[in-house]
Amino acid sequence: EVARLEDQLSVFRDTSAISHLNRRAALEAVVVDRDLLDLLIDCRELTRATGGAFDITSTPLSRCWGFLARDGRVPSPEAIDKARALVGFDAVCLAGIDGARPTVRFERPGIELNLGAIGKGYALDRVARDLRATSLAHALLSAGCSSLLAIGGRERGWHVTVVSPARSGGAERLLANVWLRDAALGTSGAGDQFVIADGTRYGHVIDPRTGWPASGVLSASVIAKSAAAADALSTAFLVGGPELAERYCATHPDVMA
Repeated sequence: EVARLEDQLSVFRDTSAISHLNRRAALEAVVVDRDLLDLLIDCRELTRATGGAFDITSTPLSRCWGFLARDGRVPSPEAIDKARALVGFDAVCLAGIDGARPTVRFERPGIELNLGAIGKGYALDRVARDLRATSLAHALLSAGCSSLLAIGGRERGWHVTVVSPARSGGAERLLANVWLRDAALGTSGAGDQFVIADGTRYGHVIDPRTGWPASGVLSASVIAKSAAAADALSTAFLVGGPELAERYCATHPDVMA
């Protein structure tokens, strides 16, 4: 299932549904399957709820900074402004929500979708759905340390430690002990992709609202009911910082950060 979803959703595969959308949706309405439309609807709602801190249309900015090709560089302010003009989920038209044929159309050229900030979690949710259908009671699913999903969980639940990316004397610093029961944990951080210019480190997570890499937060971890939401919100909170996290969690009692 994971391999099938990667074939469908990865921008790094020319034959994927997302790559096809990026090539054609500015020219015509492109028919997609219902599951993909539902995922894009969820992305739109998350974009609105986070004030644009999570936005899957930020691909032009990642390309501008060189992170899409893993060749980081600091672009000129003019190049950043030009890329920012191509970003915005408001230009993605989703049709078929009422049961009609599902289609996606871009209202202006240059829009590109990239599900990298939600794709791992979405894959875990789909795998968990299939496992639950077999009546499996307890499992911990991992797509790497950044994305975890617990099915069931005996006693207190599955025990997971959250550690800081900043090491002290080479040792990991514990941030939290977490027990997951039918819940997901997503973590975002600047990670291994970055560029250093004039002594400043620029990470690969771009703030879609400014066009510049997120700064001020080393990592953000989110607990939510779905792994897709946990992944997306951890990216949003890395970008938006504690203020956004506190505001969001205050109105979404099923989410912790």
